[in-house]
Amino acid sequence: MALTNRDGVPVDPVPCFVVIGLAAMVLLSFGPIYGTAFGLSIRTGIIISGALTVVAAGLSYYRMIWLFDPVHEAELTGETRLRRLIYLMAILIAVALLLTIPLL
Repeated sequence: MALTNRDGVPVDPVPCFVVIGLAAMVLLSFGPIYGTAFGLSIRTGIIISGALTVVAAGLSYYRMIWLFDPVHEAELTGETRLRRLIYLMAILIAVALLLTIPLL
């Protein structure tokens, strides 16, 4: 089964699956721990983390598959793609650093 965008054009789903997997990994690993630090039970933390994982999966599908425009992506230069990659790496580093800050 090939996933298609809103125009019916087949789209490679692998990047979307990677984003969903990374979001699930971070949310389900850190969510319950941070939830207990704020006074929630483990069960509530897991439920909230699971719900946020579903929301992240839906947003990833919408952005990376449903709205994907192959014509627009083909027009991007290598410089633009590199700039996007550097911005995303900076965001990932910032998120990792924020997750390592111990809660008081």
